[in-house]
Amino acid sequence: MSESANERRRFQRIAFDAPTVIAQGERQWQATLHDISLKGLLIKTPRDWNGDPNQPFEALIELGGEARVKMEVVLTRTQPQSLGFVCRHIDLESISHLRRLVELNLGDEQLLERELAALGDDD
Repeated sequence: MSESANERRRFQRIAFDAPTVIAQGERQWQATLHDISLKGLLIKTPRDWNGDPNQPFEALIELGGEARVKMEVVLTRTQPQSLGFVCRHIDLESISHLRRLVELNLGDEQLLERELAALGDDD
């Protein structure tokens, strides 16, 4: 990644392995989660991928037990080995789980608070 792209990145990516499903209408794909942030996720491109990049998707990440993160996402980056999605909507329960996951992985409450504040900023 270029230095300027690193400078623009305001959200720390958390490498995380969890069962993930990407859905679009009646179609769904089992996905391998590469990383997740407060702003989106990166997955390994599913073998049978044929999603419509012009329509929104739903991502469901199982964290264990009853905990899960469900978000409406749009596809923003397509590469042969990976797909990048940006979150457009997330419910309160999901953002609470995601916040806790990020908090545990960052280990820096001030950094977490900066990222949460940045969620309201326009890109």
